[in-house]
Amino acid sequence: MKRNIKVEALHQVPLEKQQIELVERKCIGHPDSLADGVAESISRALSMAYIEECGAILHHNTDQGEVVAGESLPKYGGGKVIRPIYMLLDGRATKQFDGINIPTDSIAIEAARNYLKKTLTNMNLDRDIIIDCRMGTGSTDLRDVFKPCQTNIPRANDTSFGVGHAPFSEVETITLALSDYIDDTLRHKYPAIGQDIKIMGLRDGDTITLTIACAMVDKYCSGLAQYCEYKDILQEHATVLAKKFTNRNVEVHVNTADDIDTGSVFLTVTGTSAEMGDDGSVGRGNRCNGLITPNRPMSMEATSGKNPINHIGKIYNILATQLAQECVSKVDGIDEIYIRLLSQIGKPIDYPLVASVQVLAKPDISMAGINSDIESVIDEGLANITCITEKIIRGEVRTF
Repeated sequence: MKRNIKVEALHQVPLEKQQIELVERKCIGHPDSLADGVAESISRALSMAYIEECGAILHHNTDQGEVVAGESLPKYGGGKVIRPIYMLLDGRATKQFDGINIPTDSIAIEAARNYLKKTLTNMNLDRDIIIDCRMGTGSTDLRDVFKPCQTNIPRANDTSFGVGHAPFSEVETITLALSDYIDDTLRHKYPAIGQDIKIMGLRDGDTITLTIACAMVDKYCSGLAQYCEYKDILQEHATVLAKKFTNRNVEVHVNTADDIDTGSVFLTVTGTSAEMGDDGSVGRGNRCNGLITPNRPMSMEATSGKNPINHIGKIYNILATQLAQECVSKVDGIDEIYIRLLSQIGKPIDYPLVASVQVLAKPDISMAGINSDIESVIDEGLANITCITEKIIRGEVRTF
């Protein structure tokens, strides 16, 4: 049966030639990203436990977690958390199967603690956070949909859609690359740079402005002067990295809310604002490509924590993003591509109701000449859709 793949030409100005572009990333220690990271770690842990105990991944969705901020008294040289952060783990999971009891709540709490230990290296998990699990069981109809159809392909759990685009613009590339550079390299050299960072990119014509909000860790700062020194270091490294990806003018501003005269600055004990007033929720932050991109089509679905078998809010968003990137790499002549995959509940996930592909071709490129190549990439990706599940479980796919 032929898949319903529709490829059409876009008639608009390429994003790089538009006057204004906005791009945002909430880094790993932002309260929303903490909620996403914990939700996804729980889903992965449950998936592996289900495979080990039952031989297959069972129905679950852990995409409803909440982070409720605590209170802290940061001070140079080291402060303290005086009211712990509260983290609620909820959602749905299969707790019994063929007479086997699966300790889902214990698995969830262990996964959450392991993730937080790895992510918030300055947090005392025994004192600074309360983790509460209130996971329920799934509705009967959705558990029935979880069973595969005759072709052994999972059936969609919802009538929903996923969205992806490619290639990244310069601002998108810079924003994500800067986040990864801070996490993978810069923080190891300067541990005062906390995990809670928000990067907001603005391109106004040929000027790119990066506004960075960065929680500094108090025990690594001897005083205000050293705090300001670390701000300057972050600004310098961000500027150098950004200029590797663009010839446009680059401006970088760090912690613009600071009032140096009064000493009111973004100083934390644990490296996250969740200790002192900022709450977080699963799905309120980055999309599955790692960014928030108001200039592009986006899905509002939370990708993290959804089951990797048949939850369209996860699978179609990830797949649409990967297929868009694959089309750009394999098909010459694409300036921009946008892919939207729409499911119908209960139908096999490899046959969406429609795979809508919008293409802005490069000048002098005929859509007729690239349509079939694009359709071939999409068709092959849908035929191999179950490969997404394995990548998700192994942690090879970004979900926030």
